Amino acid sequence: MIFHQPSAILAGMVLFMLMAPLAGQDLEPRAYSASPTGLNFLVVGFGRSSGGIAFDPAIPITNAHADIYSPVFGLGRTFGLFGRQALITAALPYAFGSASGNVGPQLQQASVTRSGLADFRAKFSIILHGSPALSPQEFAKTNHHSLLIGASLSLQAPTGQYSSTKLINLGTNRWALRPELGMSYPWKKFYFDLYAGAWFFTTNNNFFPGNSVREQDPLPSLQAHISYTFRQRLWLALDGTWYTGGDTSVNGGPPQGRQNSSRLGVTCSFPVGKKQSLKVAYSDGVTTRFGTNFSTVTVAWQIRWFGPGSQR
Repeated sequence: MIFHQPSAILAGMVLFMLMAPLAGQDLEPRAYSASPTGLNFLVVGFGRSSGGIAFDPAIPITNAHADIYSPVFGLGRTFGLFGRQALITAALPYAFGSASGNVGPQLQQASVTRSGLADFRAKFSIILHGSPALSPQEFAKTNHHSLLIGASLSLQAPTGQYSSTKLINLGTNRWALRPELGMSYPWKKFYFDLYAGAWFFTTNNNFFPGNSVREQDPLPSLQAHISYTFRQRLWLALDGTWYTGGDTSVNGGPPQGRQNSSRLGVTCSFPVGKKQSLKVAYSDGVTTRFGTNFSTVTVAWQIRWFGPGSQR
């Protein structure tokens, strides 16, 4: 049975879940797209991010550069909720790499290497308009060229490797939530996406050099994508995102380190047989005030299957 892009709903799953430091830089084309219920996904990916890091003044590091590699394993499943199509995904990434820069008032050159678990990521999304919960048989008989409006809630849990005595960590030692509203519109062979959301962070009560309290303001963002389908499950997307805010303060000090950055990228998804796909993505910073200005390349392999009891 042929479906209309059933794997597209997880098109940006690996990009979304690679690393906690890239939270404001997520690029997810076709995150809100039609898919039958009862569909399971397994994703295995690998990413490389390389470039500069502009720290806020609360962290005494300048001229920083990092090369980070991150394999990731993720799972997802579509299901019906109140008659609407819903999706839940989860992933636990591993990260390793090195960073260098000038530390302290003496601008002493230093470098470090890190290897370990990064923060756990999960996401729940639901299509509020345009795609009801449909079985595979119902889905195959339905026209899926209508406006989709969806909402999602992303979670980042502090499971990553962290030490308050280190300036560079793989984990963030705090929770983060990101509510988002998204709109997608398929037109002929094109697919248009527009999302608006914001990250909200809890307090890190054990910040460097230990027992310090670091707080961060919300980090709103906008995201847009234009993709083109060449044939069944073969598509190419141009991606863009802009995010601003996220001021930080340590021990009640004045807010500083406000971000105002943008990124552009491209994503291509290739079919591999009937139940598998391969996705390659690249993104780079256009403007960066504070935060990571990475060039990122990711490759992800995805397999999908229907669970027991699903109609095929």
